[in-house]
Amino acid sequence: MKVAGKVAIVTGGGAGIGGAIARALAEGGARVVVADLDAAAAQTVAGKINADHPASAAAVGADVADADAIRGLIALAEKEFGPVDMYFANAGITGAPGLEADETAWDRSIDVNLRAHIRAAQQLVPGWVERGEGYFVSTASAAGLLTQIGSATYAVTKHAAVGFAEWLGVTYGDRGVRVSCLCPQGVNTKLLFPDESEGDGLGAAAAKAVTSAGEVLEPAQVAADVLAAVEDERFLILPHPQVLDMYRRKGADYDRWLRGMRRYQAKLLEQE
Repeated sequence: MKVAGKVAIVTGGGAGIGGAIARALAEGGARVVVADLDAAAAQTVAGKINADHPASAAAVGADVADADAIRGLIALAEKEFGPVDMYFANAGITGAPGLEADETAWDRSIDVNLRAHIRAAQQLVPGWVERGEGYFVSTASAAGLLTQIGSATYAVTKHAAVGFAEWLGVTYGDRGVRVSCLCPQGVNTKLLFPDESEGDGLGAAAAKAVTSAGEVLEPAQVAADVLAAVEDERFLILPHPQVLDMYRRKGADYDRWLRGMRRYQAKLLEQE
């Protein structure tokens, strides 16, 4: 799909990968609603886009795990730019390590990392089927294909996000709805490198696992990979190509892979 002339919504668009995707879309000729829990951050991204590409972006502060908030994003996009053609479900959170996450933490992770995708698809896909065209891009993680050392909530919900994206592609791929799933490893964002005052990162062992597994990419590079995949209508987006090799080794011998992951985890914990 060509992005020029399309209307897109990007969640988690106030920084990092989401902000870079929003800018790349505008540079490609799309009009973008930038959504983020941090309204000021979303406004900053939209303001910079509009400075270079006038009337190309709108910003809104929203909890995109909430169905009513998603409904509001769609209404804003339609009012400002027209019917939504593309939805980038990019917002995500990590979680406490081990089994320490309580019911509230699990519910929040499931809501943000999975149900936010489901709720957006429920509102958009029927209209796309009627129009014969639409594009849903899910930001999952390499953790959704492999796993995440440390945070169970992150590993489980990212696996679920991949599964939902696969299901969307299978169910609606022959009805005009295109689906891509982004599964990066290390990206230079607050998720990997949080501010010292914030406790929303992956945690020391998990962050070390990610940074030692390969190159830490800049968000703009990941965004370029996303738009290239959208243009080619490719499902799996792997900015770190080695993830595919790891995924193949996992599938070829699951028990060997699990043993290797346990050894890797023990090594990382020894270094703390």
